[in-house]
Amino acid sequence: MSLHGLGNGSSVTTGDDGYDDWYINEPEEGPAIQEIVSPCSPTIPDHLYHTIMAPVSLAVLVVLSVLVKRRKLCKGCLNGVPGIPSPVNFLEEQENKGLIAAVFGILICSLCKVFLDDNPLPFLSNTSLQNREYWKILALFYYPALYYPLLACMTVRHRAGDILGSALSWFHCGILIWQKIECPQLPKYYKFYSLLSALPQISCFLALSFIYPALLLRNCRGASNYKASGRSYCEKYLKNILNKNQQKTRGYNPNQSFRPWLFLRSYIYTFQQGFQLPLMLVLSATVAIIVVYQVALLLLVFFLPTMQRIRAGIGDDFALMLAGFGIVLAKDKTEVVNVVKYYLWALEVCYVSALVISCSLTVAMLMRSLVMHRTNLKALYRGAVSDVFQFPQKLQPSHPAIVSWMSFTSYQAALTCLGLLLQQTVFFLCNVSFTFLVIIPLAFGRNLLLFRVLKAMWPIWLMLVSVVTLQHLCARFAFLHKECKQQEVTNRRMLYLFTYLLFPVNFLLGLLVGVWRMVISALYNIVHLCRLDLSLLHRAVESFDPAYRTYCHFLKIEVSQSHPLLKAACFLLLQLSRHEGQTGNKPIDVEEGIQLMQSKKPVLNKVKSKQARARWWVAYTLLKNPTLLASRASFLFQCTANGTQAVSSY
Repeated sequence: MSLHGLGNGSSVTTGDDGYDDWYINEPEEGPAIQEIVSPCSPTIPDHLYHTIMAPVSLAVLVVLSVLVKRRKLCKGCLNGVPGIPSPVNFLEEQENKGLIAAVFGILICSLCKVFLDDNPLPFLSNTSLQNREYWKILALFYYPALYYPLLACMTVRHRAGDILGSALSWFHCGILIWQKIECPQLPKYYKFYSLLSALPQISCFLALSFIYPALLLRNCRGASNYKASGRSYCEKYLKNILNKNQQKTRGYNPNQSFRPWLFLRSYIYTFQQGFQLPLMLVLSATVAIIVVYQVALLLLVFFLPTMQRIRAGIGDDFALMLAGFGIVLAKDKTEVVNVVKYYLWALEVCYVSALVISCSLTVAMLMRSLVMHRTNLKALYRGAVSDVFQFPQKLQPSHPAIVSWMSFTSYQAALTCLGLLLQQTVFFLCNVSFTFLVIIPLAFGRNLLLFRVLKAMWPIWLMLVSVVTLQHLCARFAFLHKECKQQEVTNRRMLYLFTYLLFPVNFLLGLLVGVWRMVISALYNIVHLCRLDLSLLHRAVESFDPAYRTYCHFLKIEVSQSHPLLKAACFLLLQLSRHEGQTGNKPIDVEEGIQLMQSKKPVLNKVKSKQARARWWVAYTLLKNPTLLASRASFLFQCTANGTQAVSSY
């Protein structure tokens, strides 16, 4: 990079290029030319876009409400107040998880703008600082209401809903893409920040633009007879449980647990046949990944471009300023500038590396959470409550459980954001300390402050290392005696003597262990802050961890209300009763209690035996269902037979 000239604009100096002429009034060259991004106004600005879309969304919601009312309550004519369509069945929806996750991704991207923009509501401009917080509160309810029809169009289960959903998604996506094409650069934060931050939102709108037409096409082809929500999954789950081939387990080899690839595989969520994560967990993972992207992008554009502009603007005048404060990094001004620029470049490298490490660890923790979610749910499905909870728990709904279930996805996104911010701060400080205290001093052979301190304290460090080594050697060879394949303590007199003499030294070692314990605890808690399935407190007081308590209540609601075996049994009972109540229907063929097949020439005895088998499987499923254990036990103990209380063996 070119240096500023000294004296009459000349870059040549006479004699030694030292500090003797630094305070001469010299004409300076013009400031470094910075790229200036002019404000851009798209053809359809945000306020016009929302002014159009808010009434359109309200109109779509009214049409869907009327449609729901006509189909469910009054098929002949409109009568009464139209019903409001539900956004989504969070406890049972298993078909359109991608569509629902896309809408939640759009919502979280919009909420990120609420906290960053000066005008939280796009309808307003130049809002005062006093009223800005009130508008932010209103915006927190506006954006969910704006994108509510995108979910309601799917829950209607009608061609009109698919058509309206396609039109809405296309309109949203088209306007957003057109705005970014017209104005890819904006002066706020960073010239490409607006474009980069909108990429997840554009991707979600594109996903909706393809999913809704696919649903409409399937509806038009005659495949619109939707099954009961989640029915196919529950039947597959029951079939996988009852399949004898799946019950065979391979022999366990304890040496396999030490393989590194097994450890890495435990942090990767892979598809497992016969099991699907509940919808709320899929939404939590999707929203958390988008939050990681948005926060990482924000951290990057706030720091890196600023540091690059500062580094590009450093010249000889900066060396003069340092000399004015008595800081002399070198005799040559050019060398001072190069050293300062190198230090700033090292800061950029430390910051980017810390951001990469933070994002990688956060994503790894989220993947590990998905693996643990599956393990915990499968354990609770089979009734192994002690494998998940420290203390006995009743898998039944309660008002704290419902509140926790409602807020689980939001808590996951918020804790992911907070955890990433803390990780970035801590890892950046660690990288800077290691770089400027170890790497740069070793590379240039100066500013060896840390090494000088260690050199001055080398007798203490040598003594501590020697004492630790001596204790381990004595414990291994002098204080243990192996006899009959069992180790016993020996030389107790010397053991007592060493314990007394090494007490002061072990006290110093205890101080180091305490510091190291605090460091490890802080790093562990910061890295695992985004995991709700893991308590950051001791097992005895884990109930005081609000995030973990929310997760435990969330599991209770999911298991008690969405148990796949219970739902499969209910579906079988409903279908059996429906077929028994109809005359002239073809009998059904039951395969392993879940697959009901129609036969062409049935035999009455075979049909009855297969129906008996199906009922037996239903009874067995209900009997082994942990969610019905409390109700079943209380009912059996309260029942009486011929005046004598019945005794339950379960």
